[in-house]
Amino acid sequence: MKTVKTLLIAATMFLGANQAMQAQAKVAHINVQELMTTMPDMKNAQAQLKQLGESYDKTYTSMATEYQTKMQKYEAEAKTVTEAINETRMKEMQEMAQRIQAFQQNAEKELGQKQQDLLKPIMEKAQAAIQKVAKTKGYQYVLDSTSGSGVILADGPNLFTDVKKELGF
Repeated sequence: MKTVKTLLIAATMFLGANQAMQAQAKVAHINVQELMTTMPDMKNAQAQLKQLGESYDKTYTSMATEYQTKMQKYEAEAKTVTEAINETRMKEMQEMAQRIQAFQQNAEKELGQKQQDLLKPIMEKAQAAIQKVAKTKGYQYVLDSTSGSGVILADGPNLFTDVKKELGF
C-alpha cells in the first residue's frame, strides 16, 4: 500500500512538472507572406518576372498575329490555287499552330521555373531571419499567421518588426 501511495505521489509530481514545462513554452507568430512581399529582394524578383513575362507575351502575340495573317491570306486564296497547294498550306498552318502552342507551354514552364529559382533564396533568407530572431528572443515555436495558414488566432507576440530589422529593411 505504501508503494502504491509513493507511486501515485511520484506520478502526480511528474504530471505537474510536465504541465508546468508545457505552460512555459514560448510561442510567437509572423505573417510570412506579408514579410516576403515587403522584402526588397522580392520587389526585384517580381520586376524580373514581369519583364520575362512581357517578353514571352510579345513573342506569343507576334506569332499569333503572323498565324492570323497567313490564315486570312490562305483562306482568301484557297479558291484560286490548286488542291495540292491548299493541303500544303493546311499542313503549314497546323505546324505553325503546334509551334505556337509549344512555345506557350514552354514559356509557362520557364516562367514557373524562374519564379521558383528567384523565390527560393528569398524564402530561405526570410526563414533564417525568423529562426535567428526567435532563438534570440527565446521562442520555441513561431507560427505563420498568413491568412489561410491554419492559425485561427494570432494574439501573441508578432515578430514581423524584429525580423524586418534583422533583414535590414
